[in-house]
Amino acid sequence: MLGVELLSLVVSLTPAEKLNRQIVRVLTSFFCGKLDDMATIKPALNGLATLTLLQSFSPVEAVVTIEAIFRHIKMKSIVQDQRFKVFSIIDSVMAFHRDVLKNMGKQFLDGYINLAEGEKDPRNLIVAFAIARVILIEFDISGHVESMFNILFCYFPITFRPPPNDRYGISTDDLRMALRNCLNATPAFGPLAIPVFLEKVSAGSRVTKKDTLQTMAVCLPVYGSALARVSARKLWNALKLEIFQPVDPETEQEALKTTQILVKTIYMDEEEALEHDEDIQGLARDACEECVHILKEPEKTQAKPAIKILCTFMTTTPSVARYTISQAVPHLVRLFLTPDEASTREPTLLLLSDLIAAARDSTKKSSLEDADPPLLPYKDEVLGVFIVGLKLITTRNAALSGLKVMATTKRLLSDEELGFIVHNVNEIIQADGEELYESIEAILEVLTIISDIAPRHVVEQTLPLLSSSLPDTAPARDDATGREKCWQTLTTLSKLCIQTELFEQLVIRLTTKLDLLCFPSSEQMLSVSADPEPTAAYAHMILKALAQALSTKVKGKHPDIAKYLDRLVPIIFNVFVSSAFLSEEQMIVAKEPRLVQVAAEIINFVVQSVPSEKQRFYSVELSKAIIDGNVSTIAEGFQKAAKSERFSIFDASTTSAKRNILALLSAAVISLHKEARLSLRDVSGFLEMLLRWVLDIADNDIQKLAALHIVSSILNRQVEDLSVFLNTKLDVYWNTEIVNDASPLPRRRWAIKTWIWITKALLVRKHPLAMKLTEQLYDAFDDEAIGWDAAKAIGQIPSPDTVLTKANHAEVKLIPLLLRGLDLPDAEIRSNIIDTFLAAAEGETPEKSLVAEHGVTLVNAMLKNCVSNDVSSTQVRISALRYLAVLPSIVRYDILHPHKATVLRELAKVLDDPKRAVRKQAVDARTNWFKYKG
Repeated sequence: MLGVELLSLVVSLTPAEKLNRQIVRVLTSFFCGKLDDMATIKPALNGLATLTLLQSFSPVEAVVTIEAIFRHIKMKSIVQDQRFKVFSIIDSVMAFHRDVLKNMGKQFLDGYINLAEGEKDPRNLIVAFAIARVILIEFDISGHVESMFNILFCYFPITFRPPPNDRYGISTDDLRMALRNCLNATPAFGPLAIPVFLEKVSAGSRVTKKDTLQTMAVCLPVYGSALARVSARKLWNALKLEIFQPVDPETEQEALKTTQILVKTIYMDEEEALEHDEDIQGLARDACEECVHILKEPEKTQAKPAIKILCTFMTTTPSVARYTISQAVPHLVRLFLTPDEASTREPTLLLLSDLIAAARDSTKKSSLEDADPPLLPYKDEVLGVFIVGLKLITTRNAALSGLKVMATTKRLLSDEELGFIVHNVNEIIQADGEELYESIEAILEVLTIISDIAPRHVVEQTLPLLSSSLPDTAPARDDATGREKCWQTLTTLSKLCIQTELFEQLVIRLTTKLDLLCFPSSEQMLSVSADPEPTAAYAHMILKALAQALSTKVKGKHPDIAKYLDRLVPIIFNVFVSSAFLSEEQMIVAKEPRLVQVAAEIINFVVQSVPSEKQRFYSVELSKAIIDGNVSTIAEGFQKAAKSERFSIFDASTTSAKRNILALLSAAVISLHKEARLSLRDVSGFLEMLLRWVLDIADNDIQKLAALHIVSSILNRQVEDLSVFLNTKLDVYWNTEIVNDASPLPRRRWAIKTWIWITKALLVRKHPLAMKLTEQLYDAFDDEAIGWDAAKAIGQIPSPDTVLTKANHAEVKLIPLLLRGLDLPDAEIRSNIIDTFLAAAEGETPEKSLVAEHGVTLVNAMLKNCVSNDVSSTQVRISALRYLAVLPSIVRYDILHPHKATVLRELAKVLDDPKRAVRKQAVDARTNWFKYKG
């Protein structure tokens, strides 16, 4: 035994080129001769496993080896690892000497079936299934169909569950897929397999049903149309039970998919032979008639699964799809128009919407994308019932759903018909009843879709209608209804005007209104001066509408945003700079801090979307405004004060209204690319000046935060040039402003906030000084006056913000540091860190992801932070689930695919969380992971 083992080891360590044909032949004969002795079988198999991989292992040795294995090996008498070697040897011979095995014919098939029968170990089965698939596809198994069927279908369905901490890594899905690849390898299995499938799908557990349905879906096309046609009625009876009475939504979806494949398998071969859609016979016709009959009562629960089946038929073959449309659409149209069925109009329209949506989607998923849409012959009737439904309050939302589908169906509606829809939707808007706002979201969806296809209709019809309802002066303080109507109209405009043409019109119309409000006529000035609040509130609404529309465009990465650096930003600057000057003489609403803050949002959205090359030119003019108070090149509008006047923001004698302008300038500065930095002669000196200005001159939070945002932004991008400032000036600042107990408490608190923003700037780019600055805050814990402020500051440093973000082109490299923070015991800090990840995800794509290399770590960390048993903080659980929901959209599928099953399993547990808000986030996250595919 030791001799055989030693020889086997020597062979495995000998270079392949040293083992010539003669040596291999002798060694093969020797090892085969040792297979009949239980004492030497293991080393003999090891030796043969090595030899079968060599180029010098010839067909002669292949036959000798296989015959010896069949003659001597009794699989039930040997242990798992020895059986694995047997399968591995056969697998190697199959790979390199397949023709030899084919020539052995019945001898090989009988021998292999005898060997493989009864194997139970998953490691061995993976190899055995791979061998079986090759046999079924490439060998003549006509005399062995039943035997092969028996040694494979005995494992169906797979019930194996890997033990905890399984070191072999074989999952249930691995075995399931390997077996499935055998079951669909030959049409010869069809007649034997169908009864097994029917039995398992009708009597099995949820898992068994799902596995069976998925297996049927891949097997039916292989088994062929003839068998599918013969078995159609039995299969349909089993499938429709899982659709009309599903055990869960997943099983229902699998049953629908299998039904689609069954119908496609039956009718695909005869597609070209069918001259008319009415020639459809058999299952498709019978099932269609059955479902249409159920739709006579559209309000009943059975109507929904019936329409799902008809929708499934739309994705089978063109002739079946056309036949389905021809039967179902006229039926639903007639049903809607029947006076006696008025109570069922809403469910009828909803069913019709589902069907035509399936018709639309069927062309997207096929090679017939350029063909006429299936709904075309019935377009007029369907459009007619949706327009009628639009006029009725009870059916309006259902009708809008249908109109949305029609508008998104390519080549269905003409330009004139799209205009006709817009006209009818506008009539609903004009009616302006309370019920309008119950349908406003659906109305907006329809108009937005049409604006992407034919914006002219919305620009010419809808925009004037909405804009004309906005007054030039603010509703009075006691006119709550008028104020609410203004806000609803502006909200509608901000959601609708996203498309390029519409947004351009929105900017023109709203900036005109803004100018009228901020600079009223002399007649209106008296009433505004008496009560400025309504006008300020209205101006705030207008600015907010612009900001919301821009936010949507930024998320959609719209390329047209950049042009508003010349068309919108100068107008905003002009309004507020001119207001700052005029406020010294009269009551001006645009000096209000809340208006300045929203205006800053608008500037930030636009500037961050401008390419770096154009930003470089803009930063020169921005520098003039900040340093010299010359805003003439960045402000443009009716008021000329901004053009002719200069002011020094940082001068102690400057008014508060003028100092507030720094918030607008800061919004632009924080958006600049690293290459588009401000033109500053002495950057360190400028930062020192800002720190002093925050403590000595700035008189409100807006001014102070604006200055700190500039400091943080410049530090983040130019840290390499600021070593003196960081290593010397900050120590002085710490001693004189933070730990100096003689300094007033409010001043010390703002000094700590300054420290936070400086540390943030370094932390997000992973600068080593960030930890030193953070640790310095611990030294202030014992100070009774600021100890609590210092403690809170440590939690605020890693918290998310809207300044140091990828969207603003900040240098962000903080991932490893944040990952360590996810293990901290403090729930608030963990929540802040996860929110930072969420903020960093804005604008991320799978192709260019900051977190891709840490994807698996993040998945595990988020799962750990979303289970109520382990995490008491509701906010942490919600944040973790939100980030889990985002991960599939920012990390490539191949990275996270191995963890998909684990995530889904763990999220299923969170669905039982005691907090409703957590359960809702879990549903969203689970949906995103379900849809996550390569």
